[in-house]
Amino acid sequence: MSTHAKRERLLLADLLESVGPDAPTLCEGWTARDLAAHVVVRERRADASGGLLFKPLAGRLARVQAEFAARPYEELIRLIRTGPPRWSPLSPKQVDEAVNTVEFYVHTEDVRRAQPDWTPRELDPVFADALWARVERGARIFGRKSPVGLVVRRPDGRTAVAHRGAPVVTVTGGPGELLLFLYGRQDAARVEADGEQDAVARVLRARLGVGASGGADDASGKKDEKGSEGKD
Repeated sequence: MSTHAKRERLLLADLLESVGPDAPTLCEGWTARDLAAHVVVRERRADASGGLLFKPLAGRLARVQAEFAARPYEELIRLIRTGPPRWSPLSPKQVDEAVNTVEFYVHTEDVRRAQPDWTPRELDPVFADALWARVERGARIFGRKSPVGLVVRRPDGRTAVAHRGAPVVTVTGGPGELLLFLYGRQDAARVEADGEQDAVARVLRARLGVGASGGADDASGKKDEKGSEGKD
């Protein structure tokens, strides 16, 4: 039986293949080739992928990722499709589902929504609920850098608190859209934000998500509230 992660992996690979290596993405400074290299390094080079979370390793990650980006684009897509090698800690089906469902969903949308003719993707209810479960579990981590109180809400009224504080901004949208919003893709997420005008503006500029550099969490390269670039 196919998992959400496996389906999203294949969708991402197909999309990367169709747009070509030079296509833009929502990850600032990254083409489709760069994003593909990131995905492959994350799964196949544990010695470098720690740079996604730890600053001291970020330089090594950048070097290794550049080496992979120089490989033939078709090879990168093939490696994404086939997934991590059997010895990888990401190889077991349960681990793949736990850590890659969101990774591949967000990166698929990073590619889709950077294209001029993109249209919203309708998610099946089971997948939408799976994404919502991840929003609920991770909301406070993703929203920890919000400069104001932040609540995310599904259209059916279910809510999750991403950050406690005042004033409060409430962001409403489907689970996939809320996930993108919390992962720092505020500009691309189709949501409605309610609250004081200044508070809403600050949330839209805030650098949400987790990580040190370039993952599904903060690869968008959004500027922080003060307008500096930087990484966590």
